[in-house]
Amino acid sequence: MTRHHSSVVSIFDIGLQTAFDKDQIKTILKECVEETLGQHTYEHSKIGQWINDICEKSTKRLIALSKPFKYVVTCVIVQRNGAGLHTAASCFWDSANDGSASFRWEEKTMYCVAKCFALAI
Repeated sequence: MTRHHSSVVSIFDIGLQTAFDKDQIKTILKECVEETLGQHTYEHSKIGQWINDICEKSTKRLIALSKPFKYVVTCVIVQRNGAGLHTAASCFWDSANDGSASFRWEEKTMYCVAKCFALAI
């Protein structure tokens, strides 16, 4: 007796594959920040390169997910010297399909905040 196996993907499954996944985005941001900054200490001359590396790595990994989104990735690195850092963002979007995620990292000489905005296509 021959058995036929067919793979059926429901609309629900497709929706899960293309939905905004905040935890997945946050994990990507975390990995890119930690890979780039690792055990470094604050060094003013390297901040621009580190910020670019974090944004580019994150964007490439987000694109590799092949989800129907346009992405905006931002990164801020600040020397840890007692000064405060306050950020805010305001978006006009479709809250049912679009989303954002952020990751905050710190070590004894600096803070880093990476943020991703995902806009459904």
